[in-house]
Amino acid sequence: QVQLVESGGGLVQPGGSLTLSCAASGFISGINTMGWYRQAPGKERELVASMPSGSIRNYADSVKGRFTIARDNAKNTVYLQMNSLKPEDTAVYYCYGSKFFNGPPHYWGQGTQVTVSS
Repeated sequence: QVQLVESGGGLVQPGGSLTLSCAASGFISGINTMGWYRQAPGKERELVASMPSGSIRNYADSVKGRFTIARDNAKNTVYLQMNSLKPEDTAVYYCYGSKFFNGPPHYWGQGTQVTVSS
């Protein structure tokens, strides 16, 4: 089994920055892709960014140029650097892990709240 624990959420003003972290433990070798989804109130969960093994990075159009995903394999951690935050980025952000290259989520973190407001 795999456990994912997120940290780094909080309240930030529009235009500000936050960095989310997600530490994986357990059966780490079973994970190929790691990434982030988010879910805003009343909306469906959407994929924000993903990073399969290797250097490929995928982003939702709404965050391209503002968010950066990175993995530290030595620490079994995935990060989401979020810059130029907008009120519409407000959501619960969920880390996930997939067994497959660019595959669907098999493991989820508990979620961390990001609120962008003045």
